[in-house]
Amino acid sequence: MSGWDEGAVFYSDQAQFPRGGPGGDPTADLSRHSALRKFKEFLRGFTGPTGDFPYRESLVHNRDHVTVAIEDLDAFDAELSDKIRKSPADYLPLFESAAAEVLASLRSKVAGETGEMEEPVTGDVQIFLSSKENCLSMRSVGADYMSKLVKIAGIAIAASRVKAKATHVTLLCKNCRSVRTVPCRPGLGGAIVPRSCDHVPQPGEEPCPLDPWIAVPDKSKYVDLQTLKLQENPEDVPTGELPRNMLLSVDRHLVQTIVPGTRLTVVGIYSVYQASANQKGAVGVKQPYIRVVGLEQSRDNNSNGPSNFTLDEEMEFKEFAQRPDAYAKLCSMIGPSIYGHPDVKKAIACLLFGGSKKRLPDGVRLRGDIHVLLLGDPSTAKSQFLKFVEKTAPIAVYTSGKGSSAAGLTASVTRDSSSREFYLEGGAMVLADGGVVCIDEFDKMRPEDRVAIHEAMEQQTISIAKAGITTVLNSRTSVLAAANPIAGRYDDLKTAQDNIDLQTTILSRFDLIFIVKDIRMYDQDKRIASHIIKVHASGAAASSTNAEASEGENWLKRYIEYCRATCRPRLSEKAAEMLQNKYVEIRQKMRQQAHETGRAAAIPITVRQLEAIIRLSESLAKMRLTSVATPEHVEEAFRLFNVSTVDAARSGINEHLNLSPEIANEIKQAEAQIKRRMGIGSHISERRLIDELTRMGMNESIIRRALLIMHQRDEVEYKRERHVIVRKA
Repeated sequence: MSGWDEGAVFYSDQAQFPRGGPGGDPTADLSRHSALRKFKEFLRGFTGPTGDFPYRESLVHNRDHVTVAIEDLDAFDAELSDKIRKSPADYLPLFESAAAEVLASLRSKVAGETGEMEEPVTGDVQIFLSSKENCLSMRSVGADYMSKLVKIAGIAIAASRVKAKATHVTLLCKNCRSVRTVPCRPGLGGAIVPRSCDHVPQPGEEPCPLDPWIAVPDKSKYVDLQTLKLQENPEDVPTGELPRNMLLSVDRHLVQTIVPGTRLTVVGIYSVYQASANQKGAVGVKQPYIRVVGLEQSRDNNSNGPSNFTLDEEMEFKEFAQRPDAYAKLCSMIGPSIYGHPDVKKAIACLLFGGSKKRLPDGVRLRGDIHVLLLGDPSTAKSQFLKFVEKTAPIAVYTSGKGSSAAGLTASVTRDSSSREFYLEGGAMVLADGGVVCIDEFDKMRPEDRVAIHEAMEQQTISIAKAGITTVLNSRTSVLAAANPIAGRYDDLKTAQDNIDLQTTILSRFDLIFIVKDIRMYDQDKRIASHIIKVHASGAAASSTNAEASEGENWLKRYIEYCRATCRPRLSEKAAEMLQNKYVEIRQKMRQQAHETGRAAAIPITVRQLEAIIRLSESLAKMRLTSVATPEHVEEAFRLFNVSTVDAARSGINEHLNLSPEIANEIKQAEAQIKRRMGIGSHISERRLIDELTRMGMNESIIRRALLIMHQRDEVEYKRERHVIVRKA
């Protein structure tokens, strides 16, 4: 009975709410009327902390929608916000009509066609709600929340095409041609069509039969409606469970604001709809969905434009970039718990910042993303680097090689169960558009799946022609991949070709290839051991400084975002000239090496590698927030390129070039002994052969080298994971 003690003139407003509220209760009617008045007061008279009128202002500027914070409603009238929370479906339409009335009163009159002042025509106003309360988990939303406001967070994984949803359906009687309009339930609900016509028949006229109404689609009123699929955030999924998803319906101004892959926080009304008739099931069982009344894209994923950086942050970033040790400091922030690998850390810093994209006048796009491959022994912290990048990059997706298929990486075409239409679901490379894809166990992927990445890595698009859908999706991502050599460990006795089991086509697409070896050196092992023991022992102590660490991680994330958004460096003329000379020099050396060894290098040095060096120089300039890449940046980029890719191309033994005559002679003898010991077609265990020959006084490394050379000439072959040797004809 609120509203009786307000000292006002009471009247019954039957025209506005015909037949009272639900069930014809006059008190409900009255409370709705007072609610409408309070909503108007709120929009007109709510003052912000600085004394302005935020909602009045925003209504004047945006005439078709206004975002209301529930906290402000709480402060204005707690009872009102409680009603909105408990029964939003009843009170939100009231709120919207109040907003339309307030807008009409705020607008000044305009001169009509006849020159007289008329009231301006105002359309509907859509109200968005936003709230600062904590999100519910998708698993805890159940029957208790039915028809109430809920707030959940997740990732949009699919969006349907836009449909038209009728708000008022116009019906026509088949018999007497009378017309009536029926309102439609909002969301995914339908209209309730009356069974009989209320036309009173004249004498001699045929009475209207049952169910005489037919809908007239042309005369009905429509709004846009789109359905989204929201999936739980990966960090909220309990271990070992599949992520749940929830159906969302958005209408009017929220339509087509969301692309799949965006992280959302949604405020909506938890409601149900009757699934399509062809699905068998109990009549009383309905499908839940959420009717969205407000959504915001999460800030950490919203990397479009520098608008969300405060001035203090910008000042701090610019100050940091001016420091002489900025580059070293950034590299020390990458994987702080990993000991050593300074060059890998620098390469990953370059990957996170990225080069600058270019568009040529003829429409060709040159990518600015840097791809890095870490190839090496087990337990050299490769996956640790990948996990770190996944946490630090503004947008990142982590997949493992064996568990991902070509469709999962690029995009799959699925069929919607209710409407039977095909739609695209983006895979990992599409979801990480503008970020980094970390692929672990890259060598364990099936070759046909690995081919799917080729186009995404160089052209930065994914083209699809399946099931009548022909389209091109953007995937402007950097790829950070980790792989093991063929035999599990890197074998120094073999050439690089025999160690790396990847095709030249994919290797040339990586800008930097690192061969990470587990070298056994006394003092280095000691330092690594003490570092790891410290990390484990001070784990308890570190948890207190955890806040600082996460603060640093967060700072790095924001800095990367800022640099990527604001800085696009270009090469200076001096740097360009220097690059040209260096590139020609490297090609010369490679040609010479191929000429001497008689076989091409495992890792080719092509024009792509030249572009890689340009991108590296740009990203080094971007870390300093400078707009020009100088010769110093090019020097550092060349150094990184030399320690990674060129080194990898040269690694392994250089055949039998640098053998002294004595060793060559010994190898020949060893070969003769092996041939004497093994007949053609016979097989023997490698260990036993080596033991027998060492008893004859030969050196083990010479025997291994002889076996290797025979293997290259195809005189022997290995079976059973290199344990057994078979001599071929």
